This record gives sequence, C-alpha cells and structure tokens, in this order.
Amino acid sequence: MLVRAAIRSSRSSSLATAQRRLASSLVFLEHKNGKLNDSSLNAVTAAQTLGSDTAGIVVGSKSDVDSVLEEVKKIDGLTKIYTAASDDYAHTLAENVAPLLASVLPAKNISHLFAAHTAVGKNVFPRLAGILDSSMIADIVALESSGDVFTRPIYAGNAILKIKSSPKDAIKIVTVRTTAFDKAKTGGGNASVEEVEAKSGDSSTKYVSEELTISSRPDLSSASRVVSGGRALKSQENFNKILDPLADALGAAVGASRAAVDAGYADNSLQVGQTGKVVAPELYVAAGISGAIQHLAGMKESKLIVAINKDADAPIFQVADVGLVADLFEAVPELTKKIEGAKA
Repeated sequence: MLVRAAIRSSRSSSLATAQRRLASSLVFLEHKNGKLNDSSLNAVTAAQTLGSDTAGIVVGSKSDVDSVLEEVKKIDGLTKIYTAASDDYAHTLAENVAPLLASVLPAKNISHLFAAHTAVGKNVFPRLAGILDSSMIADIVALESSGDVFTRPIYAGNAILKIKSSPKDAIKIVTVRTTAFDKAKTGGGNASVEEVEAKSGDSSTKYVSEELTISSRPDLSSASRVVSGGRALKSQENFNKILDPLADALGAAVGASRAAVDAGYADNSLQVGQTGKVVAPELYVAAGISGAIQHLAGMKESKLIVAINKDADAPIFQVADVGLVADLFEAVPELTKKIEGAKA
C-alpha cells in the first residue's frame, strides 16, 4: 500500500510539473489610436519572470489591430501574438472584452494573464475574474517564479502584503504596478501571429462618447520628469502660470495633488496619488505639496524627489532627496529662469 501510494504521489507530482511546463503566460497589450501603451511593456517583463512561454493578445477594431500589430510583434520575449478584431472591441468595453478573454484563456492553455494596472486593466480584469470564478490579483510589485506567490502594497504603500493564490484558481488574473518592473525591450522580437475568433457582443452596454484632455506634454504615467503642484498655488490661474513654464523648461509632464484637483486647479487626469496615477519618474518636483500619505503613495518611488514648500515641517521633506524651504511663488519662477538660462 505504501509503495502504491508513493508511486501514485510521484505520478501526480510529475503530471503537475508537466502541466506547469505546458502552461504559458499571456499579456493583454493595451493600445490606443494605433499605438501601444508603454505600460504594457512593464506587464510583459512581469510575465517573463515566470520563465514560461509568454504570448500577447491584441483586441480592438480591425483598423486598430492592424495599426499596432507590427509594433507588438517586435516586443522582445513574446513568442506569439493573438489578435481579435471586431467593432465590438473598439473601445475596450469590459462587457465585450472579458467574455472573449474567458474563452481564449482555457483554449490556449494559459495559466497566467497579465495587464498593466491602468484604467483598462482595472475595468476588464475584475469582470473576467468573475466569469472564470477566479480571484483577481491586483497591483503587484513582485512575483515568485512558482507563479502562485505575489507581492502587492497595501495601506497606501505603508505595508507590503505577500499573498498565495488559491490552488482552485487554474488561471491567475494579474494586474501589474508599472513602476515596479522595467519596460520590456522592443525591436528584437519576431512573434508569430494567430487570429482568434471574435465573440459576438450581446451586451446592453454601448459606447457613447469620451472627453479627453489633450496635451502636447509627455504622458503623466510614463514621463521621465514630472512637475506637480498642490493647494498652495491658490488658484487655477496660478497653477498654470507657475508650473507650466517650469514643466516646459524641463520637458516634463504636469501633475497635481488631490487637494489641487478637488479645488479645481487641475484636471482630474493630472492627479498623482493613491486615488490617482502612480508615477516613478527620474525627477519629481513637488511645489506647494504638503505630502499627505495618499499623495506619497503615488510618487515616493521616484528616483529624485525635489520638494519646494514654505513649511519646513511639511511631511514631503521626509521623502524628498532635495528640499527647499521657500515661497513657491518666488522660488519656482527663479528656478525656471535658471534652467532656461542653462539651456540657452
């Protein structure tokens, strides 16, 4: 009996190992207007941590898929690109995209599905997890090669939680904090392409319209330099008058604290923090930002943090690499002039 049990256990272990070896990771490649969202490259790097076969999937209208396909085929490390083209997927509505993914994952023997922790990922993946009756693992900053242990921040980044997914979850649904992983390289890949059948949409949810804030500056989520302002700027006019010249001089994106957004100084799309965007640029300039916990959660991983605040006891100085206790209405214009003078 003991010998038979040992053989049975050994066979089960070998079968489980073989299944893991055959399984693969899939990355949901987000795109817009024919261009790949750079945050998807961070998700590719996270997926490659598992060391298994890694593929990507592009979903959208036929014109959008065709426009971005050549770019995604060249992502290093992806062996295959699945495509699903339909007008139902044109605006990445979760009600249409989630059922498609739910049909593709088991058919292609996918063990892990990754996406960036963006608005799209946070919209589509919870619905997908519900369809598959699987737990969603959100906003991870690390994962182990075993594929079932993940690390994510909690309490606005003040604590780190390590979780192990349930064995009953055959497919892991994971979103990735982009600032925690490097971008996958592009240009050296040569992935094959396989079209998957689009599922006809029967959702009552329809796309109506969208209102976008258009800016010539770098995208806040991926910018290498960010200039952010807080409530101390006192008005929308001051916010633009003081920060815009500095951002232009640095070639930086503009961000804002939640207090500045709530006060109407800046658009909601510029909010940095726990309830806004999480950024980790090479340079982060915080002007008139006190440093509330929820704001720090969105920028404290920045490589160099420069804080300008007239309150020497402001919490922002506890995380700043360079701090200047001064009136921002004098210091920021002076800093702008010096940078412009150095570039001349």
